Amino acid sequence: MRVFYPSGSLKISYTVHVKTKPAVESAMGLPLEKYVMTAAEFIDWEATQAEKQEFYHGEVFATTGARQTHNIVAINLGTLLKTFLRGTQCRALMTDMRIQVAENVFYPDILVTCDPDDLKADLVMHHPRVIIEILSPNTAAFDRGDKFAAYRQIASLQEYVLIDPDTHHIDVYRRMPENDWLLAASEAAHGLRLKCLDFHATLAEVFEDLDT
Repeated sequence: MRVFYPSGSLKISYTVHVKTKPAVESAMGLPLEKYVMTAAEFIDWEATQAEKQEFYHGEVFATTGARQTHNIVAINLGTLLKTFLRGTQCRALMTDMRIQVAENVFYPDILVTCDPDDLKADLVMHHPRVIIEILSPNTAAFDRGDKFAAYRQIASLQEYVLIDPDTHHIDVYRRMPENDWLLAASEAAHGLRLKCLDFHATLAEVFEDLDT
């Protein structure tokens, strides 16, 4: 199996051995079809690796270390959400928590779940209410495109947030009653509003310490 890096360059840092389906070879001598790793198998395999990986459409994508600006925003928001959600049935989780979407597995920067099964889970979440991704030059296109398309399959997801630490811009996509998604563009200048949680943070709170 190939291992991709966010820069788009292809590197082979290890080999993922794949199995073949137990089928009989055809009379024409055609090779057996290769078996595609399932999400459950990926999760078991990834637990043995030194670095975090994401799993998308049967391919493994290695994650790279984040910039300081990324970490500052993540800590700011994680702290604000933890404080806000204290005493409720919801919980904010950061960075190292996997989320499974069909046969894909991602590591969102921050998620909020209020689901009882998620709150009891140890390694993998399935029912987030909010997902927040902090953009970087290497991942922005994927976060806005294919990853968002995958996240929209999650029935429990109500809001998807993209935060750009370089431009101090926030995009909030909100699920509408008819299951369409609306970009709350008019709210961007006023900070981060998570309507499904009744949560609000100012731009100064979200981007605190970035200008020091």
